[in-house]
Amino acid sequence: QVQLVESGGGGVQPGGSLTLSCSASGSTFGGNFVGWYRQGQGTECELIAWIIISSRSTHYANSVKGRFAISIDNAWSTVTLQMDSLKPDDTAVYHCNNDPYASNKCGSQGTQVTVSS
Repeated sequence: QVQLVESGGGGVQPGGSLTLSCSASGSTFGGNFVGWYRQGQGTECELIAWIIISSRSTHYANSVKGRFAISIDNAWSTVTLQMDSLKPDDTAVYHCNNDPYASNKCGSQGTQVTVSS
């Protein structure tokens, strides 16, 4: 099973930007789907952006559409989530997952994003 590692989180003021990376450790993603999920304090795990690798088609939840952009590198080993116009509601732990049927899609360590003034 491919191990995914998230990085790039941090603290930012409202309106700021962050770039998150999801790397397939020593490999490609091993499937055709990579999704970014997030889970805030006391909230459920939410799928916010995903990419279909073979077509590079991208999809977004309404909560982030127009502000976030997901992409994959040419080596098919890193998926990036560019986050712009960040809001306090975007504060969460962000996780990537390549299994859309996983029982715990926010089960990885993830990377913390905090949006606060």
